Amino acid sequence: MRLITGAFILNSGLSKRNADEDTASYLHGEASRAWPFLKDMEPKRFTQLLSNGEIALGAALLLPVFPSALVGTALTGFAGGLLGLYFSNPEARMSDGIRPTPEGLALAKDSWLFGIGLSLMMDGMAPARCGRKHVRKHHH
Repeated sequence: MRLITGAFILNSGLSKRNADEDTASYLHGEASRAWPFLKDMEPKRFTQLLSNGEIALGAALLLPVFPSALVGTALTGFAGGLLGLYFSNPEARMSDGIRPTPEGLALAKDSWLFGIGLSLMMDGMAPARCGRKHVRKHHH
């Protein structure tokens, strides 16, 4: 789970590293629609921060030294932010407000990242399992 997810997010962050003005303006505009507090941030600055965040999250997912609970929590937060883009765009959803339109599929797929993040969190918080099988003692 961590390998593919981490590689995908790392690649996404690296692809934004040298984003041009048009790309930065688009990314910033989409994010600002979902989260108005971002409107005052300069688009290139926003895109650089997004790139750095994706690179850091992708690398943390790829490196097993970071606990699953930690990277799962970060991934869940990141994916929740991405789902904010989906739910703030009425054109991405059908009239029921949940199911994606064909245009909304690219945003709706971020629900998978949310589920992966939750799975990593729960896996990381589960009690450590010992490699030994429990042996029952028989009383005679």
